[in-house]
Order: sequence, then structure tokens, then C-alpha cells
Amino acid sequence: MVRPIKPRRIMFDPNVTYFKPRAVPLSMLEEVDLGVDELEALRLCDLKGLGQIEAAKKMRISQSTLGRILTSARKKVTEALIEGKAIKIRKKEKNF
Repeated sequence: MVRPIKPRRIMFDPNVTYFKPRAVPLSMLEEVDLGVDELEALRLCDLKGLGQIEAAKKMRISQSTLGRILTSARKKVTEALIEGKAIKIRKKEKNF
């Protein structure tokens, strides 16, 4: 049985849910799902410049979990940019 996902503290609510290549209809694009927790990890580490330990404390998760989230998020964003896919931001997670 899989362990349930521990609640993650998200201090950012994106007001945009899609990014896509210009001049290509969304119906013609493949999508990459990016979770709001992945977006928060990118925001804290890459935009704000926090270290993984400090960012993990802010999200109330372990550093190793944050590292896995960052790896997944960076792979998804890179895939979308290189392969011309749309990025859909999932807002399923709640703020804690």
C-alpha cells in the first residue's frame, strides 16, 4: 500500500493555469501536468534563490522530498520547452 502524500505548504496561488507555444492551438498540443507543489518548489529554489533545506522547511517537507519534487518539475518544464508542449498547472493541492 502506498503512503499518503503529506500535506505541503503552498504560499503561492498561480493566477495562470496554462502556458503554451505561441500560434499553436491548444487542441493540437500535448500537455504536461505541473502540480502546484512542483511550481512552488521551482518558485522557492529557482526564482527566490533559496537553498533546498530552507525551501523544504517553508513547504514543511523533507529536503529529499523537495529534491524529488524539483527534479520532476524541472524535467516537465524542460520537456514542454524542448518538445513544444503546453504546461497545465494542476491546482488539486490545498494550502496548509
